[in-house]
Amino acid sequence: MSHSGNSNSTQSGGDAAQALNGQHPELTYADADTDEEELELDSEQEQERREKRQLLAGAMARKQSLGERRNVELPLLKVVDEKDTPSKPSPAEPPSPEKFAPGLRRNSISLPSGINALDLEALRLRHQMQPQEALDEEIIADDGASSLGSPAPTTSATTPDKGVSTTTINFANTSTASANDDSDGDDEFGTRRPVHRDRFRSRRRASIAPLPALRLNSKEMLASDFDSHSVASNQASITSVNSLASLLREKMQAFPQLIRKKKRETKDYKIKIFVIIMFFMIIFLIGYAYVAYHQQLLTKSYFQKIKFNSKDRILRILSHDDKEVISGQLGVTLGYDTAPFHCLEEQRRSDGSVCIEWNGIARLHMNFEDKGVFRCYTLQWQALTPGLLPTDCYELKRDNGLWFGGGVTKGQEWSLSYANFDFAPYASGDSQVHQFGNGVKRYFINSIGVAMQVSEKTPLQLGVNRTENRFCLRAANDEFTFVNRLTPLPQLDYRICTTEDMRSLHMLMTQQSLWDGLKKPDMKVLKSLLNEPVWRIPHDSSPDSLNETAICDYSESAIAMGLGHIVINEFWQENIGDFTVDKSRFPTLKDTIAVLHRRGFKVVLTIQPFISTDSANFKDAVRRKLLIYERHSERSIPALTRYKSSSSAGVLDITNNDSVPWLLEKLQALRDEYGVERFYLDLGTGYNLPHYYQCRETLDNPDTYARLFTAALDGAGLMAVSTASVVPKPPAFLSTPPVNATWEGLKETLAAVLNYGVIGYPFVLPGVIGGDYLLQRPISKMVSFYSLGQPPLPDQELFIRWLQLATFLPAMQFGHLPSEYRSDLVTRVAQELKEIRETVVIDLLMKYLHPSMNEGLPLVRPLWMMDPHDPACLIVSDEFSVGEELIVAPILDPGRETREVYLPQGVWKDGIDGSLRKGSRWMHGYRVPKDKVAFFRKMPDNTRF
Repeated sequence: MSHSGNSNSTQSGGDAAQALNGQHPELTYADADTDEEELELDSEQEQERREKRQLLAGAMARKQSLGERRNVELPLLKVVDEKDTPSKPSPAEPPSPEKFAPGLRRNSISLPSGINALDLEALRLRHQMQPQEALDEEIIADDGASSLGSPAPTTSATTPDKGVSTTTINFANTSTASANDDSDGDDEFGTRRPVHRDRFRSRRRASIAPLPALRLNSKEMLASDFDSHSVASNQASITSVNSLASLLREKMQAFPQLIRKKKRETKDYKIKIFVIIMFFMIIFLIGYAYVAYHQQLLTKSYFQKIKFNSKDRILRILSHDDKEVISGQLGVTLGYDTAPFHCLEEQRRSDGSVCIEWNGIARLHMNFEDKGVFRCYTLQWQALTPGLLPTDCYELKRDNGLWFGGGVTKGQEWSLSYANFDFAPYASGDSQVHQFGNGVKRYFINSIGVAMQVSEKTPLQLGVNRTENRFCLRAANDEFTFVNRLTPLPQLDYRICTTEDMRSLHMLMTQQSLWDGLKKPDMKVLKSLLNEPVWRIPHDSSPDSLNETAICDYSESAIAMGLGHIVINEFWQENIGDFTVDKSRFPTLKDTIAVLHRRGFKVVLTIQPFISTDSANFKDAVRRKLLIYERHSERSIPALTRYKSSSSAGVLDITNNDSVPWLLEKLQALRDEYGVERFYLDLGTGYNLPHYYQCRETLDNPDTYARLFTAALDGAGLMAVSTASVVPKPPAFLSTPPVNATWEGLKETLAAVLNYGVIGYPFVLPGVIGGDYLLQRPISKMVSFYSLGQPPLPDQELFIRWLQLATFLPAMQFGHLPSEYRSDLVTRVAQELKEIRETVVIDLLMKYLHPSMNEGLPLVRPLWMMDPHDPACLIVSDEFSVGEELIVAPILDPGRETREVYLPQGVWKDGIDGSLRKGSRWMHGYRVPKDKVAFFRKMPDNTRF
């Protein structure tokens, strides 16, 4: 029996191997229609298995079989134990009912009928002897080679007698397999449990789904159908569709996980960068908060709108809506090693000002003045130690705002924001040599609504540093401009005003009632200067070139262009300061002037405060002590200077109470004898005073002399003055500085008119059309040191372009006449421009005359005064407006007939072709022929474009 059993086992093992490989064609299926007898189980063993199944059923919920789920009856296969089953069934014993373990999973898969011949016990023992590898589910899914490469289990099949096909499968230790099959690999705490490699699964099966072919549970087995080609295949079964669906579902579920995994990797990279950036930002914010916190601790609010850090001396002024409008550093020359403190009681003022002192170094007073829509802040520095120069610096460019002021500067910069120069005394001078021109005013304005005004008693020096983006005010005495030390140590005193309305702010800072004391004859003269040209009699550098004949001939030629004021330079007298007519060259000047009056002209004589040493009046003035004397000397020694044709001259002391009556007496004599209406006061500049000058009364600065002299001769009838530090009383105009007869001189003329208008001079007399003199090379000394004659006839194109510009300025001054060119083009252009001035320009000048007298606004304005919030208007320096209704864009370069034109907001009518132009935009390549000038009239707001 033993030998037979071994042989049978060997044979059955080979048959089982063939069956598993799909190579046993003689095996039939358990659910086929055969006459095989059913196997009976022992009652006691069956009872024991039933109890085990009940225990197992209590541990797990019973799953429905495939037949129950589909509500069909499927053939059943009983699994029995060969050791308890007799070789032949007893005929007397009835067949036992077919029973299955609870929780058995039924599939519509059948096993071959000869499978009971397999010796599964040997297969189990061999399987247990091999080491089991614990793998995760993902490794099992990907591990195909190890599954295919594992040795096949050994099975034995026994075939009972009489051709009865009985399949017996022995299983041991089936509870573990059943538990592994039912579990999803995770415990109740979510911890992944090791999954053992299943030796019954092929490479394909391991990648698809859990094994459905064999189920180990209480010695029972349920297998899938094996077709005739493959024992382990269930492709022909109903569940093959479910398997494919499960495969597709697995793949579809795994695909988003792969995408999420890649996204996780990308997100991890981005998160790292984000964390690094956030780290540095936090470090920066912590440092910034630290600095800002300490700055805030040191910053104190004064008068609600001033923020001042007394340690760093940073000043910030806020607007009505708490927006910072200006900031700067005060006391730049002070060190940082001394802490400030509040002034002692005796140093404080009773006007409510704040007093801060740096012990023994400097003292600062701040005050506030509320004027409704205006807020003004007064700041005053007092130096307490010798050598300290109080200096405050403010931002040069801020929020597209530009600083204007200072009048004409060296280099003719359009704005202070474009200038760049070291500290220079703020005094009138020759802009060809000195930093500032003949018209000065201690007033500076920013286009964003901030204005600054410096006291006349401050020895002001101004510096602009474009590199550091700041302009600075400094109080410093010197040996000429501020030689008269008004205080033992320098003091810097100024005020800052802010408002939202730029126009009103300008009026506040510049207004000095131009109507006060104005008489009807003065108003008549003012209007005549706006309506009629000024004729300057041509002359050479020598006095002999001017005589009565030249005056008569010139007036006959000029009458065709219109009437006006004929100006005769200082050559009407033999020596400067004679104040009497040179009888040798003007024997009948009285008759000549009478002729001019009949023709409709008004005669103006040029006078100066200088008295030549060759004049008879010099000795008389020295004897009367009417002249400025040398510093540190007796008053009997006059201080001498040089001016134009006089190489040596004294200067009248305007602070001497006897000087003004003496001069007024001589001027009145001229008016009575010759019928002279007006005088042109040629004061020179502050630098024309003697270097070591000393007046009877101390002057604040050299420009104070011009101011006092102009005010003293107010009753004498002044038509214009050559220099000023305050607005002269109308009808007196301020003349622009003399310019060279070149294209550069043309540009300087426009710049001077606009800059003087900005600082509060509404009535400006431009230089002679075509230039005041001609120099081929630069000069190192002031022009006023030379006696320069009228230049020769300028180039025809230059004269035309100059005439086009002058047509729209407040006043026109001729030297050369258009008829001198003997050109039809020049004559025609001059006539057309005369019509434009008479029909367009003069009406606008008269319209805006009264607002200029009331508000101090200029007649001719830069574009930014029309719209200070338009950035384009701020940068345009070669256009201007007449009032608010006319834009002029002249040609200022030779050979050009096109230019860029910008029009502010509104609708504008082209003066050349009459077309309508929309504002707030540029016109590129705008064509301006040689005989035309570009100008645009503003149309009403309801004009349909």
